[in-house]
Amino acid sequence: MKKFPFVALIILTFLAEASFCFFFIYKMGDTEQDALAVNECVKSVGDNFGNEEKYSDILFYTVVDLDGTVLYKNAEGLSASVNEAIKRRDTILDVTSDGEVIGKILIHNDIEAKIRTAKKGLAITIALFSALQLLLVLGYYLYLRKTIIEPFHKMNEFAIRVAGGDLDIPLEVDKKHVFGSFTEAFDLMRSELKKAKIAEKQANDEKKETIAKLSHDIKTPVASIKSSSEIGYELAGDNKSKEYFHLINEKADQITTLTDNLFHSAIHEITEISVSPSRQSSDCISKLIKNADYLGKAGAFDIPKCDVFIDKLRLQQAFDNLFMNSYKYAGTEIEVSAALEEEYLIISVRDFGPGVSSNELPLLKEKYKRGSNTAEKEGAGLGLYLTDYFLNAMNGKLKLESKDGFTAIVSIRRAE
Repeated sequence: MKKFPFVALIILTFLAEASFCFFFIYKMGDTEQDALAVNECVKSVGDNFGNEEKYSDILFYTVVDLDGTVLYKNAEGLSASVNEAIKRRDTILDVTSDGEVIGKILIHNDIEAKIRTAKKGLAITIALFSALQLLLVLGYYLYLRKTIIEPFHKMNEFAIRVAGGDLDIPLEVDKKHVFGSFTEAFDLMRSELKKAKIAEKQANDEKKETIAKLSHDIKTPVASIKSSSEIGYELAGDNKSKEYFHLINEKADQITTLTDNLFHSAIHEITEISVSPSRQSSDCISKLIKNADYLGKAGAFDIPKCDVFIDKLRLQQAFDNLFMNSYKYAGTEIEVSAALEEEYLIISVRDFGPGVSSNELPLLKEKYKRGSNTAEKEGAGLGLYLTDYFLNAMNGKLKLESKDGFTAIVSIRRAE
């Protein structure tokens, strides 16, 4: 803006306009006659009264006698009487000869013509300076549009593209306009974001590769455990030992499935873990709970007979998470109860530990949220989040209560 002194030009035009306006306003108020010219006309008429050829003609005037009769006019449209001259603001003077008044001279005072001329000059001045100021404002607008508005629109469009993830098209940098350095900084930001995005993708790809290798490495010893448990099951001499080996075999299958899920969850968001519920008998739920309660903390319980809408693997994970939390944070006996309520099979899993505060309770189903009393315990804050996710995907619900211990109420949708 230093190259275009708009403010200085505007001030100059206003000052010039004001000067011309004052001049023409002054001209409109200037109605005085030229005293020398008036005196010359009066003297020439007085000295040569009756000899009209010798009258001065430097001004327009009318000569009348003492009776008001017009004796002489040197132009048309002049006052023809003293009264008319008074109305027109003409100069009225006595004509004397040898000290005696012999008539009057009515010198024409063209006030209206002067006012019209001054008004015309004033109007032309205002029009010309207004046009000049309009051109200055228009020129300055074009300058602002080129140096500020258009670059700002470009940066706005650029920001929208960057927000949408388009980091490939650079922003044109023109250091001459006001936002020159700012534009350069914007494009530098795009470049750094693109580098960060590439680095993030590389890190994610390396993480996926690492998890794929780990899942393969985990499956190998699990397969050995499964094979050994199958052999142990066949060689076991009593039913109790066979039951233990069968449990080991089932847990090995569960670890294999969860390892596959680990691989897929590294590629996709955790909320994309597939849940495939189907019609099942509630008889299987007792076994899922007993598998989860591998320490045998839960006493006897009965599950009402009905058909339910569940994914057995995901429901097993849900109960595993609930019992693991009780083992970790309570360490007490666990009470399991079940009942049918309308369209749900309600299963309550309660421990007798310290529980959590009432203001923290609603947050426990969120990702990575844990109670304040769990700081010394290992955990990621995903157990209840996943349990709630699995149950919702099976059209069920999870409700948490903390009174005289901690209670997880699992509502499983009954199949129609």
